[in-house]
Amino acid sequence: MAPSPSTLINEQKRKSNARHGPAKKLKGRQDGADDNEECGPWMSVLPEHLQHPITAKELMELLHYAALPGTNSVKQPSWCRVHGQQSVEGVNVVVVEGVTQRDFYKHYMTFRRLRSNYTSRVTFMPSTSNLLSGIFSSDVATSGGSYVDRAEKDRSKLHKVLTTHPVVTKFGTRRRGLTAYLLPQQEMIRGRYPVKGMPGFEEFVCTDSDDVVTDASPLFGLDCEMCLTVRGYEVTRVSLVDCWGTCVLDQLVKPDNKILDYVTQFSGITAAMLQPVRTKLGDVQGELRRLLPRDAVLVGHSINSDLTALKLIHPHVIDTSLLYRREFGQRFKLKVLAETVLQRQIQTEERTGHDPAEDALAALELAQYFIRSGPLQVLEDHLEELWGLTLQEESTHLESEPSSRFAEVLQRLGRSVCYVGKRCDVALHLANQQWLHSDKEVVASFRRLDKVPFFSVLHLSSLSKRSRDLPPDLHHKVSAHLRDMCLLFAGPLPVGFSEREVRRLFRCCGHVLSVKMLNTTHRVHALVEFKLLEGAVLALQTLNGIQVQGHTMKVQRPVNESTLDFDVILNALMSDVLNTRRLYVVKLKPLLARSVSAKRNGHTKDAERAEVNSCASTSLPANTFELSEETLAQRFGRFGAVEGIFAKAKPGRRARHACIQFASPEGKHAALSSSEELWRENFLVCPALTPPHMTSWVADDDNEHNTKGKDPLHSHQGADCSVRES
Repeated sequence: MAPSPSTLINEQKRKSNARHGPAKKLKGRQDGADDNEECGPWMSVLPEHLQHPITAKELMELLHYAALPGTNSVKQPSWCRVHGQQSVEGVNVVVVEGVTQRDFYKHYMTFRRLRSNYTSRVTFMPSTSNLLSGIFSSDVATSGGSYVDRAEKDRSKLHKVLTTHPVVTKFGTRRRGLTAYLLPQQEMIRGRYPVKGMPGFEEFVCTDSDDVVTDASPLFGLDCEMCLTVRGYEVTRVSLVDCWGTCVLDQLVKPDNKILDYVTQFSGITAAMLQPVRTKLGDVQGELRRLLPRDAVLVGHSINSDLTALKLIHPHVIDTSLLYRREFGQRFKLKVLAETVLQRQIQTEERTGHDPAEDALAALELAQYFIRSGPLQVLEDHLEELWGLTLQEESTHLESEPSSRFAEVLQRLGRSVCYVGKRCDVALHLANQQWLHSDKEVVASFRRLDKVPFFSVLHLSSLSKRSRDLPPDLHHKVSAHLRDMCLLFAGPLPVGFSEREVRRLFRCCGHVLSVKMLNTTHRVHALVEFKLLEGAVLALQTLNGIQVQGHTMKVQRPVNESTLDFDVILNALMSDVLNTRRLYVVKLKPLLARSVSAKRNGHTKDAERAEVNSCASTSLPANTFELSEETLAQRFGRFGAVEGIFAKAKPGRRARHACIQFASPEGKHAALSSSEELWRENFLVCPALTPPHMTSWVADDDNEHNTKGKDPLHSHQGADCSVRES
């Protein structure tokens, strides 16, 4: 597999730092690093949050705190600690859309730089599809609550020019979602917009639209060009632009009636252009109905004329000529709004006629800007340019704190901000955005920057289409690769040996998720699936060859494409930066320990005497083979300082398996070197293989997790979020 986009970004970042001067990097704590060591900023995840996927809100907490050094009022993240915040010289966020945590571990060996450079790794569960916009528009929380957005302040504190402005009187001052700007049906009726059931629109075609839309519904820009026929104005060209700015429809249409005037100076349509066209109005109506989702919101400038020409009824529309309102019902031309707000020239004299795709895009972006900025911000930014009004100097400063939106806070502090990626609705001035079509262009553009911005977001989106287009069982197939590493075949087993007895035998090595008895051969075998990779590894090492009621049981891995490089992957996982100080521990039952020990030492008779027909015995006290933190701290503290013990158990029970984290790798190595001594104490150890943020390598259906602790590896939205600021 070719290097992933994330890997390319890592290389680029180092090269950029070399070109632009040294930069400190926010990273996980390195092994053996002292808290007071001058090693630059670093972060540590709080133990209680390690296996809980972080939300978008928690991600914003980290970005705000890391990107605002010197702002003492910004709170530490609730789930991690950032050390050396004052040393952070910049923050770079890379969003790789369409890549999940499963992809990362399936191609673990490919991500060599990614897995070694990012020493803090957590599971991220986005709660919204509009993550990119949320990064820039999120409110910065402070120790005293949060900054107060200007749009949230009492209108009585605004200058009288603003309180009586038509935009404010219509929409208020608060920033709200798109549904606040939809035209109500009564207003559509008064403005002669096509409305179902109203006189004059009986022959119009209705789109397949839901009765209600939400703030998350997609926006589509629409514009038409028309010519004059014997029956009035009829459509000759239709353009539709989706919420990403992609033109999904640009179609010439031949009117049904004789054309009197092509109105070429405005429409750009000529007789030669329409001569070969066979598309009729009904064809375009059908295509629009096919393209528009049921919750689509149409945006246009004086869109009533476009819908009337199309003979189309759509109940959810935003009219940009009514967003940017003027006194006495006057309206701005689209060209003026595009030039002033978007800083873009459209409908220029050099071109004959208008380009409906260009006009549809301009209307769409004007609506997106108005929605994400809010009425008050729009007025403050363009009051003089558009409306020709100025506020008196003494009244321009509101009696409120400045805006708390993250991007505005950064820019107010003089810190550069940029977004590089595909066209996206982000709350950031267009001058700070670079829209590119491919991931290669995104990376190349960022590399070419003479000076890396203080806060940058790179959006790599080429894999998102792959994620949408692949069949529904894709995630099962990807997970199968990881699942195979946790599977073992065991046998032959005694006739009548039950699934329950197999489970009790193998659970000494780790949590057993499932057991399937295989009776297709003349001898009995079983397929055992572990929750953690460590359990499968220990079972292979310790149970292979033991005597089970007179049968020598063989334990082996399945052999298939996904397990061919198993040993190489194991070695890489053992040396993963997240596992260098972690040790996996289980407590064996005494009888089983003697059997395994005899097998290991070659004492066949001893092994037979201790054969594991009593492995399912329940007569032993529970604390004979269960673990406690006190016992582990006492037994393993002699090898080195213990930082943490992670022993998860069901309510009312003690854990049988645990993970010990030492203060240094030396403690782990000392314990592994004393494995024979620990064996005599009925302890079984191996290097940790599962990163601390993961709860399982395979699907967990035993319902022991609540919603927040649900296995992220098999959630559709789960994504490995490795974060480093530099």
